[in-house]
Amino acid sequence: MGESINSNVRSHCVGTTAVVYASDYLNKLTGERIERECKKQLDSGCRALVIDFSDTELVNSIGISILLGIIDIAEKSGALVVFSDVNSETVQLFEMLGLTRHVVLAKDEQEALSSLSTPPTQTQAIGH
Repeated sequence: MGESINSNVRSHCVGTTAVVYASDYLNKLTGERIERECKKQLDSGCRALVIDFSDTELVNSIGISILLGIIDIAEKSGALVVFSDVNSETVQLFEMLGLTRHVVLAKDEQEALSSLSTPPTQTQAIGH
C-alpha cells in the first residue's frame, strides 16, 4: 500500500532543481501526491521546484489551494518555484487567483531550467 501513493508522480532532479510532473487533473488526491513529492525534494536539499503542467488539463479549487501551499513551503525554505507548460486557460486561472505573483511561468521545462540556472545576481559576481 505504501508504494502506490507516489506511483502517479513522476519527478527527477537536475542539479538542485526538482522537476515534478502534475497529473492530467489536479484535484485533492493528485495535488496531495505532488505536494508530498515537492516536500520530499525540498527536504532532500532541492533549491528550486519546477512543476510541469504539460499533461494537465484541469485544475480544481482544491488543486489551487494545494499549489498555494507548495509555494508557501518553498518560500519558507528559500526555494524558487517555476510552473512550466501551463495551458492558456490554466494560466488565466492562476493569474486571476494571484498565483503568478509568486511563481515564474516558463513555456517548457527547458526554459524553466535555464531560467533557474542563470540567476542575474551571479553574472556580475564573476571575477571579483
